[in-house]
Amino acid sequence: MPENQQPRIGVYICHCGGNISGAVQCESVAKALKGLPNVTITRTDESMCSDAGQSLIEKDIQELGINRVVVGACAPMLHEQTFRGAVTRAGLNPFLYHHVGLREQDSWVHGHDKTAATDKALRLMSAGVAKARLLQPLDPIRLGAEKHALVIGGGVAGLRAALDIARQGLRVTLIEKSPFLGGRMAQLETVFPTEEEARALLHDLIQKVTAHPNVTIFMGAEVMGVSGYVGNFTIQVKQHSRGVSDDNAEALMSACTQEVPDPFNYGLTKRKVIYRPYEGCYSSTPAVDWDHYDGRPFDVNGWPIELKDEPKSFELNVGAVVVATGFDPYTPPQGEYGFGELPQVVTLPQLIRHLALSKDGKSLQWNGRAVRDVALIHCVGSRQVDGVHQPQEDGQVNNYCSRVCCTASLHMTADLHKRYPELNIYDLHQDIRTYGRGHEEYYRHALEDGVRFLRYNGEEVPEVSPAPQGDSHPVLVKVKDMLTYGEEIEIPVDLVVLAVGFMPRDLHGLDKMLKISRGNDRFLLEVHPKLRPVETAVKGVILAGSAQGPMNIQESLSAASAAAAKVASLLGRGKVELPPFVAAVDVEKCNGTGACVEACVYEGAIALQTFNENGEEVKRAVITPANCVGCGACVAVCPNNAVNVQGWTLAQYEAMVEAIGMDLPAMTEVTA
Repeated sequence: MPENQQPRIGVYICHCGGNISGAVQCESVAKALKGLPNVTITRTDESMCSDAGQSLIEKDIQELGINRVVVGACAPMLHEQTFRGAVTRAGLNPFLYHHVGLREQDSWVHGHDKTAATDKALRLMSAGVAKARLLQPLDPIRLGAEKHALVIGGGVAGLRAALDIARQGLRVTLIEKSPFLGGRMAQLETVFPTEEEARALLHDLIQKVTAHPNVTIFMGAEVMGVSGYVGNFTIQVKQHSRGVSDDNAEALMSACTQEVPDPFNYGLTKRKVIYRPYEGCYSSTPAVDWDHYDGRPFDVNGWPIELKDEPKSFELNVGAVVVATGFDPYTPPQGEYGFGELPQVVTLPQLIRHLALSKDGKSLQWNGRAVRDVALIHCVGSRQVDGVHQPQEDGQVNNYCSRVCCTASLHMTADLHKRYPELNIYDLHQDIRTYGRGHEEYYRHALEDGVRFLRYNGEEVPEVSPAPQGDSHPVLVKVKDMLTYGEEIEIPVDLVVLAVGFMPRDLHGLDKMLKISRGNDRFLLEVHPKLRPVETAVKGVILAGSAQGPMNIQESLSAASAAAAKVASLLGRGKVELPPFVAAVDVEKCNGTGACVEACVYEGAIALQTFNENGEEVKRAVITPANCVGCGACVAVCPNNAVNVQGWTLAQYEAMVEAIGMDLPAMTEVTA
């Protein structure tokens, strides 16, 4: 559009199926706005975001010469891109459009006062019209993009994301902190609800990933630094030595005598510091546990061999980063439900590994004693209550639901009943949340198998204590059962199993390096759980799996595939487009004070550079659009008003403020 063309503004107000029109007299607002300067047409529609509503806008642009568009509807987050698309299809620059959020800003909060709601709608729309008069065409920021993605984490989500990205023709580098792939899934025996073997499924996925020519894998590696922006991230990686090779691995493992608690079995057994976590793991080459190796040499055939970690560092240049760092199971503090004090109290992950290590027999054995009665307690480390539960190191309790534990607990009761039909099982829960397809069947089977369910209140948790000496069972569990109207019940048992929840993993500063945020639950935070469920606020940094919250394996795989689809859409064309709402410097006003550089918290977004003007060296602020987020901090501190955010200039703000405060055009009377 030529710069000297007079604005011809089209104004469109959506009823939003009654969400807006239930509080705002949309027709009255549209009629009043018609009298504002430069407004050519005003319209209302029951659903402006529908195909028919969008067609109204497109038709007016083409037939009436509309060159600015203002839409009053629901939140910009929901439909700003929808209307930009309509404007673009009609041949207008997409940034000659302004969105007013009438639903969330007005009708939903003022539904009790329709007169005030209508008044506010008119003021908000008038401000939008005032801004629209000053809108100028903008072009998106276009950047070249490396068709190469980094996946951080070699669990099931990271593996799935890597494979799906590679199948789109993009190069993938996967780094895993441990010397082996598989993550938490490798510690399971079967998966619900299909009852397939967990490691067989996992190994099939690993085989596909490792065989794909587009995938490069570094194990024992971690991210040490991140710089750059979407399409062009530079990642510093450090990879630790494996410590042994296929040639000397078996001899060194035989000579190794130092043992440590085995984390694969949650400390139930011990393993050597040169180890494989389980038979059939990937990689099959053993590795040295450098965190616990005491440095003493090994005697191999009379020769002392001392092992040394000689890490190597290297850089990767990638276009996008997928964070699939997983979770940690909650570890109860000493004494919670008797954990760490009573040997008969274990976590559900520990019992899964114990059953995997146990030979089938007539009875379940624990510490050499036959188990006849088991109490399984839900929500340990989840749905915690302030003042009742011990907070974490940051002072917060885990007040979120870990979602997976209910079905995992019932899955365990089914396994126990199948292997040991005579076992008596007590299930103590706050609620049963078997939300997934096929998961409710576990609850139904548990009822049929005679599992006894007791429901406790989250503020009155069960008590676990040692039984009196000579008692028939070593442990007593006291619970106030809400299913029997608060009756206090004491259950003598041989084993207490704690269904522990998910904990956000300590990322050792990775979140800070990537500049991504955590939510209130301390898991990594997505932009929007429904509209942008795997994206972070940092363009090009994507989340996959339980790094962003509790998920079962099926959900982790789905999230990983969604992350891969997002990466493919970003990098598939070898370039990325970013919104143009970034800072811009008027070099004629800038005298290089540097105040803007000091105010900016985004690395590389703005800097002072030296130029030669009329034979003199001068300093001017220069924006790197890819690193700028358009926060406006630089605008606020510039003494010369030399900086503006494109699409949200100071002049546009001033015009909007003046419009909000001006006398309103006459409107028809608002009915109650």
